[in-house]
Amino acid sequence: MVMWMAPVAIISGFYYHLFPGVSQISSSAQTLAGGFLAVVSVNMVIGFYIFMAMKETPHRPQPDPTFLANAKVGINQPTSSQMSDDSKGKGKIE
Repeated sequence: MVMWMAPVAIISGFYYHLFPGVSQISSSAQTLAGGFLAVVSVNMVIGFYIFMAMKETPHRPQPDPTFLANAKVGINQPTSSQMSDDSKGKGKIE
C-alpha cells in the first residue's frame, strides 16, 4: 500500500503546493521534481522490503519424529517380495 500511496501523495503535494517553497518554482520544474521524488519513494519502499526480507531468519520445517522413526524401520525391513526372491535363488546352481 505504501508503494502506491507514497508516490500519489508526493505528486499531489507538488500539484496542490502542500510542500513549502514549491509555489516559487515553475510548473515544469514542479512536475519533474514531483515525478522524480515519486520514483525515488517507490525505490525506497522496494529497498526497505528487500532489507526486511533478507533480515528474516529462514524457517525450515522439521519433519515429524514419529514419521521419521517409521520410515527408518520401513527402510531397514525387507519386503515380502524381497524375501521370496532371496529364498528362490539360494538353492539354484547355474
